[in-house]
Amino acid sequence: MSARLWHLGNVVVDLVLEVPALPERGGDVLATRTERTPGGGFNVMAAAARQGLPVSYAGAHGTGPFGDRARAALRAEGIDILLAPRPEPDTGFVVCLVDADGERTFVTSPGAEATLTTADLTELRPGADDLVYVTGYGLLYASNRTALLDLLPRLDPAVTVVTDPGPLVDEIPDAARESLLARSDWWSCNAREAALITGIDDPAEAARALQSRLGRGSVLVRTGPDGCLVHHGGELVAVPGFAVDAVDLNGAGDAHTGVFMAALAQGLDPVAAARRANAGAALAVTAPGPATAPDAARLDAFLN
Repeated sequence: MSARLWHLGNVVVDLVLEVPALPERGGDVLATRTERTPGGGFNVMAAAARQGLPVSYAGAHGTGPFGDRARAALRAEGIDILLAPRPEPDTGFVVCLVDADGERTFVTSPGAEATLTTADLTELRPGADDLVYVTGYGLLYASNRTALLDLLPRLDPAVTVVTDPGPLVDEIPDAARESLLARSDWWSCNAREAALITGIDDPAEAARALQSRLGRGSVLVRTGPDGCLVHHGGELVAVPGFAVDAVDLNGAGDAHTGVFMAALAQGLDPVAAARRANAGAALAVTAPGPATAPDAARLDAFLN
């Protein structure tokens, strides 16, 4: 595959705690399982790399046990790390509570990944066939936001920019969000995030509203077990999901986005790429943990 994915998001370490239910305010609950694992942007990159797409991580990372764990995981997936570790602080972490229904709730403690600068991206030159991935989390941090918004106008117009706005999309400064909407080739989000940015609860109508705000791109709205909606070429298509026994929903959206980008890079049309991404997300939720996206062989077998 000649294309490459340049990931401009944030790799963190997930502290995953499985709990019977979320504690009440001021309360406590005993976790039934605990795991420390690289997460955040790592999940997307791992999903794409397992499909055979070459991946480079262009984000910042820190010095300390969390940074060491994140770099080891990136190398294990064959992902290039472009920047040297920051001397301080360590990479940040996310406390992820997974309840008995598989739903997840996050609290994020930022670290070195929130210190990206314009200078870090000066030499970044994605090719015309490449994909650049931007996450809304990056736009929440002032330094990262400046670096990302400085980079966008310098990109070759042929580069495919994929944006995942994330669950805090409504906290992104308006001007930054509009700049990203103007340059994104794909705006990939879940139904909740689509509702937050448009004020429309119906996913199909929200997808249409998002499409009208994009300067040049298309929209993908994930709708959970139902699959996703793709608005491309003036047409809205519902792409059905796959029925599986879900164990852990954590990382499902990341798996979907990573597989979708790899499928686009392989030349699949957007609807076919979305179907493959639906299958990848379905397989991902059948195992505990955030980075459970399948490799290409397993995904092919599932689809066949």
